[in-house]
Amino acid sequence: MAINILYYIIALFLYIISLPILIFLSFKNKYKDSIPARFFLIKNPPFNKKLHHFHTCSLGETKAIKPIIENFEEVNLSVITNTGYAEAKKYQNANVRFLPFEIFLPFWYKPCKSLVVVEAELWLMLFIMAKKRCQKTLLINARISDRSYSKYMKFRWFYHHLFKYIDIVLAQSEIDKKRLINLGAKNVKVAGNIKSAVTYQITKEYQKPNKELIVAGSTHLGEEEIILNSYKKNSTLVIVPRHPERFEEVYKLIQNFAIKNQLTYGKIKYGLNKNIILVDKMGELINLYNVADKVILGGSFIDNVGGHNPLEVAYFKKPLISGKYIFNQKPLFEMVENANIIENNQLKEYLNKKLKPTNIKNRGNIDMILKEIDV
Repeated sequence: MAINILYYIIALFLYIISLPILIFLSFKNKYKDSIPARFFLIKNPPFNKKLHHFHTCSLGETKAIKPIIENFEEVNLSVITNTGYAEAKKYQNANVRFLPFEIFLPFWYKPCKSLVVVEAELWLMLFIMAKKRCQKTLLINARISDRSYSKYMKFRWFYHHLFKYIDIVLAQSEIDKKRLINLGAKNVKVAGNIKSAVTYQITKEYQKPNKELIVAGSTHLGEEEIILNSYKKNSTLVIVPRHPERFEEVYKLIQNFAIKNQLTYGKIKYGLNKNIILVDKMGELINLYNVADKVILGGSFIDNVGGHNPLEVAYFKKPLISGKYIFNQKPLFEMVENANIIENNQLKEYLNKKLKPTNIKNRGNIDMILKEIDV
């Protein structure tokens, strides 16, 4: 009890001193919905039905739980980010909210059938409230990455306390199971990675160009230059930035490179008939993977992101090229056959190689997860 009170006081103190920054950030497009909802409860009322409550962080985790929540007539679903919220709103059986900052949870959180938290969303006050007001608490698709494990262990005493409020933990792998037990988790089972069980729906059929189509998906600052400088002659290169606020910035890079190298360029709304194309709208990446000849997966050629989900590519059995910085996605890459993990200076070489198609090796056990959730 003393730890919980101290934790709440610290969270309250951090909230108060962060108020000027939160107010400033709330005017930025990236946070204009999430910060007012999470930190000021604007247009973010409590759930009004006692249902199973699922909680995810962002886009990837929200997509991943689709094959689980579609088994329920109605669920409550909370998220952290704007992209996660946008994805969650697509689910017709979900009542969607932003999860408030922890100081609000004792007043905001209502009783539920069970709390089901995905991956590493280890919010102490959330689990405390759910343990008091719900029938069961679960952490599913749980993982501890190589890079994070030592950091978690430094605060082992805290996580040992937190896991007292979690009834069931379903880990992605045996390695994750051992690490979670070392941190104090009880009743830990291995259910695989639910992201491998996702199916992807095509929403638009693109007409494939007559030349090789290379899709660079979820790129970050610093990666577009690497990809452009590795451009394969007589191909169509499509670049899909991860963050919408970078669309114009990336288009200027494409424009400068194309003019300098006498290449044609354009935006996706005009089709795939140029040498280099920017995708400046959300929701098209899966459609493009469907027609790609090769895929470059971003977030992996710089060392501060940790990679992105390769299963989206492997689902369509496309040749995949990734940088070596995939520390946040290692469990997923272990499920993909024939992924090419390369150094940055090898990209041009691999774009000119004949590469094997990828394939998903293992899939998460959805039935096992549903059985544990049921109360």
